[in-house]
Amino acid sequence: MNLRQFFVGRTIGFFGLLVVVGIALGIYFLIGGKPAVAPIAVTTFEECVAAGNPVMESYPRQCTSKDGAHFTENIGNTLEKNNFIRLTSPLPNAGVTSPLTITGEARGNWYFEASFPVFLTDWDGKIIAQGIATAEGEWMTTEFVPFKAVLTFSKTDISGQYSNRGTLILKKDNPSGLPENDDALEIPVTLR
Repeated sequence: MNLRQFFVGRTIGFFGLLVVVGIALGIYFLIGGKPAVAPIAVTTFEECVAAGNPVMESYPRQCTSKDGAHFTENIGNTLEKNNFIRLTSPLPNAGVTSPLTITGEARGNWYFEASFPVFLTDWDGKIIAQGIATAEGEWMTTEFVPFKAVLTFSKTDISGQYSNRGTLILKKDNPSGLPENDDALEIPVTLR
């Protein structure tokens, strides 16, 4: 074997080795060489939905994560108060902006002098808006009577907050001041 044949043999062997290593690296990165990403722990209904898990169209909506954890959407106490007061707008978890128009219906005994107080709080429970819901019909009844309220809040009240979550509170008017007559509908909202 001469010197030329020696170098040609070595060069072909070297390039053959490079091809084999290239193919091996390609297979490594395509199949299993991706760095392991720890799955994001799902701890809330919102995180379950954001992770792409299926949502059951019930009320309230429900979501089951890939690891079998079950989450129910927070709709406040809407179902418990449905026989006394019902909201048309906003619905639980809706994004709300200022001015916020609130509509629905409440039984006549929810009102006093055709009105009841309404509050909007930030994620920490600080009141950022308050007003009065007014009956849009004869309120001296035990039947449902439509109401409307408008709340105005400033973007500065919610900018820089830890969370944009808030709570809309529709409080039964209680002129007696007796705690046993207190009641309220509370729903979560997203402040925008």
